[in-house]
Amino acid sequence: MREVPMRYVKANQVGIVLFVLLSFVFNPLVVLGVLWSIQVVGLASGGKLNLFVQIGKVVLTGKGTETQALELQRFNNILAVLFLSLALISFSLGWVAAGYVFSVMLLAAASAALLGYCVGCTVYFWYKQLRAGRKIGF
Repeated sequence: MREVPMRYVKANQVGIVLFVLLSFVFNPLVVLGVLWSIQVVGLASGGKLNLFVQIGKVVLTGKGTETQALELQRFNNILAVLFLSLALISFSLGWVAAGYVFSVMLLAAASAALLGYCVGCTVYFWYKQLRAGRKIGF
């Protein structure tokens, strides 16, 4: 199984948090549009061309041993692009409240991941359980 160093995953999460916070201060369509572009390019390139990962490679020193499965990282990036797309569509249609709701949801997920709880990982687990035909107990 291919793995991604957690320091690059965290660099991407920090970038997401910073850009979403900036979108609350500046034009959300522009800031979230730039963030969406960064995430889509990163997703399409398997993370290799993600701007936040590139900055992380330059700024972060040391190897680090913690990793995350590439499949899980890709799933989390798809979720981020989905929420960014929904926020951008909402803002474009003048549904400002909905745009902020989707932005806050992304902000909450990325912030929680930085603090150690991966919401996307939980969603991925539920998804895999459902695909395997297992019931999910709450």
